[in-house]
Amino acid sequence: MPDPDTPQPVTNSADDTAALNSAEPDRSGPLGVGPRVSRTGAYALVFFTSAAVLVLEIIAGRLMAPYVGVSLETFTGVIGTILAGIAVGSAIGGRLADAVPPERVIGPTLVLGGVLAAVSVPIVATIGPSMGTDPLSIVTLAAFSFLAPTTVLSAISPMVAKVRLGDLGDTGRVVGSLSAAGTFGALAGTFVTGFVLVAALPSRPTVLAVAAALILAGIVLSRRWGRQYATSGARTDRASAVGAALAVGLLGLSSLAPEYCDVESAYSCIRVVPDPDRPSGRSLYLANLRNSYVDLDDPTYLDFRYFRLAADVAAGLPDGPLDALHLGGAGFTFPRYIETLRPGSDQLVLEIDEALVDVARDELGLVTGPQLRVGIGDARTAIDDLADDSFDLVVGDVFSGLSVPWHLTTAEVMAELDRTLRPNGLFLANIIDGGKRRFLRAELATLATTFDHVAVVVPPQGDTTAIANYVVIGSDRPLPRFDIDPVDGLLWEGRAVDDLVDGADALTDDFAPADQLTRNF
Repeated sequence: MPDPDTPQPVTNSADDTAALNSAEPDRSGPLGVGPRVSRTGAYALVFFTSAAVLVLEIIAGRLMAPYVGVSLETFTGVIGTILAGIAVGSAIGGRLADAVPPERVIGPTLVLGGVLAAVSVPIVATIGPSMGTDPLSIVTLAAFSFLAPTTVLSAISPMVAKVRLGDLGDTGRVVGSLSAAGTFGALAGTFVTGFVLVAALPSRPTVLAVAAALILAGIVLSRRWGRQYATSGARTDRASAVGAALAVGLLGLSSLAPEYCDVESAYSCIRVVPDPDRPSGRSLYLANLRNSYVDLDDPTYLDFRYFRLAADVAAGLPDGPLDALHLGGAGFTFPRYIETLRPGSDQLVLEIDEALVDVARDELGLVTGPQLRVGIGDARTAIDDLADDSFDLVVGDVFSGLSVPWHLTTAEVMAELDRTLRPNGLFLANIIDGGKRRFLRAELATLATTFDHVAVVVPPQGDTTAIANYVVIGSDRPLPRFDIDPVDGLLWEGRAVDDLVDGADALTDDFAPADQLTRNF
C-alpha cells in the first residue's frame, strides 16, 4: 500500500499528453480559472473606477473648502492624499488578487468603495468645523474623508488585471492596456467634473451619485460572479440584499449631512448671514471666511476696517465722480459706497464668479446698470482689453482663501494696471498678512517696480505680527494727503516703507509664491 505522505508519480496516457501539448491556453481567467471577463468589460471596469477616484479628488477640495479654505495648500493636501490612496490601494489589490480569486472580491470591493465615498460627505461635515487652515489640518481632513474610498477603489485595477491574465505571455499587453484604460478614465473624470459637473450640480449630490453607481455596479458583479463561489445561489442573493440595504441606508445618512452653503458656485461656497444686531446688515461668507458686509439700507456703512481705510484713501482724489475699476466684486460694498457718495461715477467690476454676482443682486441689494457694470471673467485676462488712461482709481480686492491669487500679485500685472490709470490715478489693494509679513513686503517691492510712489496703511498698533488687513497704495505722482482715521490704521510711506520692505524681492510671473509667503503666520 503506498504511503499517503509520499508524493506519487503522475502518469498520463498518450491521449492526455497530446491534449496538453496541443491545447490553446484558456483565457477565461487567471490560469484558466473563474468566469470569463471580456476585454471590453475589463477596460470599462478600470475606466469607471479610475474616473470615480478623480471625481472624488476634484470634489474633495470643494467639500473641504468651507472649513479649511481654498488655497494652494488645500489642493496640495487633497492631491497628495489621493495619490497615497492610489499607491496603497494598488499594492493591497495586487496582494489580494494573488490570495483569493479576484472575481470573488471585485464586486464587494466596488460596494465598499461606494459606501466609503458616500460616507465621506458626513465625515467632512462632522470633523471639518474643528479643523484649522494649516497644512496638517488640511491633510488630516482629507485623509479621514477620502483616503479610504480612494484606497479601496484603486485596488480594483490589479484585481481586473489578474482576471485577464490567462497567459503569462500576455502580461505586458494586458497590464499596459488596463493602465491606459485607467488613465483615460482618470482624464474623463477630471474633465467631466471640472468642466461640467461642478458647474451643473452641487458637490454632495455628485459624490452621492458616484457612490450609488459604484454600489450598484458592485451588487451586479457580486450576483453575477459570486454564485460560482457561494455554496448556494440563495447565499449570494442574501448577501446582495444586505449589501443593497446597507448602501441605501448609508446614502440616506449622507444626504442628511448638514448643508453648509446657501449657493455652491463653480468657485466657492456662498452664504449670506443676517446680522442679528443690525436688521439691514448682511455678512457674505465665501468658504469659511467672512468676505463682505453690506447694509441694505445704508450703502455708506462700512463695517470692515479695510473698507474704511480704502474710503479714506479714495477721498484723497479730487471731488466729483470717479472712473473706478474694481478687481473682485464679492458683496460689492465699495462700488456701492462710491456710487452713493460720488454720484455719476462710472465703475467697472471684474468678478470671476457669476453665481456670486447673482447672490449680490438677489440678497445684497446690488443694482447694476450703465454706470455700475460687471464683467464676468478672470481679472488678469480682462485687463488686457481695457483702454489706456481709463480710470482714476483701481481697487484690488481679490482673494482665494487668505491669499491674493498669485497671478494678480506680480510686476507684470501691476504694469498693466498702471497702463489703465490716468496720470494722477491711484492704485490700492487689500492684503492680509501677519508674522514676518513676507507677502506684504514682497508686494510693496512689486509695486515699487511700477509706481514711483508707494505707501501702506498698517494696523493702528503699527509694527505688529498679528494677522491683519493692510492697504497698499501706488501712484505715478506724489501721493495726495490722506486723512486716515488713526483708530483704523497708520499711514507709512517713504523711509518707513523702505524699512518694511527691507530688501524683499518683487514678485514676477516666473516666481510668485503668494500662498507660501502668506503662510508665515
